Amino acid sequence: MSLYLWSDASLTSNERSRHVNMYGGSPLNRLSWLRPSQAFLNAAVELPSARWLLFNAGQPLAVSDENNPSRPAPIYLNNVDVKPFLGHEPYFGQGKEPGELIVEKSGEDDGHSHHSPTEAVRHLGPRIVFLGLHERHSDDSTSALPSSEFQNAAEAVKRIDGILYFAMDISDQGYTPEQLQDMLKQTSSAREGQALTWVEPRSLMSNLDGVTAAIYAGARSLTDWNLRNKFCPGCGSTTYSMWGGWKISCTSLLPWTDNSGKKPCPTVKGLHNFTHPRTDAVVIMIAIDETGDRVLLGRGKRFPGKFYSALAGFIEPGESFEDAVAREMWEEAGVHVWNIKYHSGQPWPFPANLMVGFYARADSTKPIRTDLDNELVDARWFSRDEVRAVLDHKAGTKFNRADYKRLNEITDGRSNTEDKAPLALAPAEATTQPPQPEPPAAPSDSDEPPFRLPPVSAIAGVLIRDWVDGKIGFPPEENALQKGNL
Repeated sequence: MSLYLWSDASLTSNERSRHVNMYGGSPLNRLSWLRPSQAFLNAAVELPSARWLLFNAGQPLAVSDENNPSRPAPIYLNNVDVKPFLGHEPYFGQGKEPGELIVEKSGEDDGHSHHSPTEAVRHLGPRIVFLGLHERHSDDSTSALPSSEFQNAAEAVKRIDGILYFAMDISDQGYTPEQLQDMLKQTSSAREGQALTWVEPRSLMSNLDGVTAAIYAGARSLTDWNLRNKFCPGCGSTTYSMWGGWKISCTSLLPWTDNSGKKPCPTVKGLHNFTHPRTDAVVIMIAIDETGDRVLLGRGKRFPGKFYSALAGFIEPGESFEDAVAREMWEEAGVHVWNIKYHSGQPWPFPANLMVGFYARADSTKPIRTDLDNELVDARWFSRDEVRAVLDHKAGTKFNRADYKRLNEITDGRSNTEDKAPLALAPAEATTQPPQPEPPAAPSDSDEPPFRLPPVSAIAGVLIRDWVDGKIGFPPEENALQKGNL
């Protein structure tokens, strides 16, 4: 899915139509300045118009289409539907005991941390993520409500013109499958006859509109981050949620915690990157040869089969994006690139990556090497006609639910150093066959394409298709630029 925002026929070959990749282009006003306000959050949860995405160990709650059961879609629950999952009020600003509300004073500072450790604290019940507001009139800046308006939150929330979105993962609440099924049966959607089910998250990719995809991406990344980070990296104590799920803090900082005989947690002072959500940046790129008619693609070692895609790798400390593109191209394919150009970015909520797309020049007459970091089982140059034939083939970019399930099993939970190629390469069949000779182009009506490519729901597919369609490339004069590692 690629949403083009503007296009101009007068652009040079090096200029591109700007577009938003799937999962990007969020329509939400995140209202980040209101996250510390427990009064606002507690009032917002009670709004009948509020909508919720529910997850179970990262799997979203979805509804099956009776006309097409193989294409489930995420479902939004209302505040009545989710009440049984929320636990005791207050939902934010919780005191030591259930039902107790902490009263935050304006400008309060505990003298140690940059912010009070009880701002919109939630340490009882599943962690709630406040995603933001989908405004009906987002271009009207005069309608925006500053934080000062929420001294009387119950009244101010009523003036919000739009829909507030929340998300929650309930997998660590100890529900049995039978209990969970009974609770879901009580939702308004189930009572209306809709079939609710938990689905593999990537299987939704082909059935999301642009708005839902962007909201879903933020929801899954934030709920995953909250679910995984249950212990403080500084001292090992349990953590709790703050700021509507956008900050986690160490329980040793709570005013009622007995820290006798313990060293102060390192999080007591200063700012720490593990208390806020992180996004791991990944460069993903194609190399184009000097003729402009050949592209370098690779086949990942963990996905033997016939899926070829762009190359990819995580940004390392002390690197720019361009440095990472050059390094990954050399490490994975033994290819030096230059004239590195940015294409576009794509949030990738599996669990929390930012795919940063590039294309670059390379010399197709030089040998290819995949024996350096051994990430790829094969890499080769493809002609434009070969790639176009696969894109035009009915099965050339086809993914099925088994493919997405396999991708989820391989990539989720891996560390940065382990998880490289799966982010860029489509899931493949489980075979152990050695690299095959270069496949010939095939007519578009053959039963099987000679190889497969990622769909445009992934930025790798966008890069490849944009190259085939002539939307990205290099002006002729850039051929004369000196070649180098960058």
